[in-house]
Amino acid sequence: MKIEGVFAPIATPFKDNGSIDWELYSENLSKFTKTSLSGIVSLGSNGEFTMLSFEEKLELVKATKKGLSEDKAVIAGTGCESLQDTINLTNCAADAGADVALVINPCYYKELSETALQKYFEGVADKSKIPVMLYNMPRNSGVNLSSSLVIKLSAHPNINGVKDSSGNIVQISEIIASVPEDFSVFAGSGSFLFVTTILGGKGGTLAVANVAPDYCAELHQVSKAGNIEKGRKMQLDLLALNHAVTAGFGIGGMKAAMDIAGFFGGPPRLPIQPATDETKEKISKIMDKLQLVGKYKD
Repeated sequence: MKIEGVFAPIATPFKDNGSIDWELYSENLSKFTKTSLSGIVSLGSNGEFTMLSFEEKLELVKATKKGLSEDKAVIAGTGCESLQDTINLTNCAADAGADVALVINPCYYKELSETALQKYFEGVADKSKIPVMLYNMPRNSGVNLSSSLVIKLSAHPNINGVKDSSGNIVQISEIIASVPEDFSVFAGSGSFLFVTTILGGKGGTLAVANVAPDYCAELHQVSKAGNIEKGRKMQLDLLALNHAVTAGFGIGGMKAAMDIAGFFGGPPRLPIQPATDETKEKISKIMDKLQLVGKYKD
């Protein structure tokens, strides 16, 4: 399966008691399916996947598949600490409707060698019912998947891409230069979607796409078409909002931004904290410059 375009790692909406609000999740999906996104990532970092039970994860994948139009793909985050658990969740997610598995590396044992990581990913891909996309998120996992490792893994027939959230453009460039043409290199942040695309990357999985889905999709298309000046301007204009919903104010900030845009973000699960009123005001001012306040409100 060819993986390309912009995907939103969709937030998981919770009620005040911490349970998943399935009705509001469905409403969000109904809005996202009308956007220019290529699909949705369920169980991503911004979906608070580490806070979810196995049963909740599968129900979210099912709900995501059900709530999207057929032209939009579902990528499911299925990485676990053990090989067997990852294979199990991956194939259960496939049965629930996922088209692609996004697999982060085991991260508790930081001393795992590159050989061990290679065997882990190949072991998942050997048994997976669906294509595997590698997930490099060193800020959270504490482990970087080197360009040499990703290039080796790109030779596996069932490993079709990588989402690189490292922000290391040299590393991303090295990967794009050496992997097969049909291997999808994705920007893992809206802050470097432009440069990843013009280098030959196939798309991105972006937290900021939860707030500005059509803007992000247009930025990708403009850059892909070689309109450098427009793409450059759009990228620079997006930087402040992207920072606000990622490193700046975290998941609480991203969920607040979704509320401001007209989606439902709501409270995160503990121990993650919601955005303060002061933070919401700062985010609203940034979004107003991009004409995103209330854009997706019914």
